[in-house]
Amino acid sequence: MWGSPDGYVKEELVVFSIASLIILFLASVGIYHFEHAAQPEVFTTIFDCLWWAAATLTTVGYGDIYPITLGGKLFTFLVLMVGLGMIAVPTGIIATALSSVRQSENK
Repeated sequence: MWGSPDGYVKEELVVFSIASLIILFLASVGIYHFEHAAQPEVFTTIFDCLWWAAATLTTVGYGDIYPITLGGKLFTFLVLMVGLGMIAVPTGIIATALSSVRQSENK
């Protein structure tokens, strides 16, 4: 099913990493769109928003930058849900590969 654990798992993790970077950038653009007008001193540029996006996608936020508009709060909820999936996907890929290796060693 998986072939060699090195081949498919590496490819899937590379694709997932590229997709994660794209999601990180899109989250930055999204929060900039919702919050820049309300907080121009906090959400200054899209690249400044990368900090917010990284903290929000990987945890539940750092607390130094947070949305105050309704759209920003709803967008943050969406980003948090995507972030939970970003943790689950590579965990499943790695767990499946390790299980496959274990099964092939037992045979």
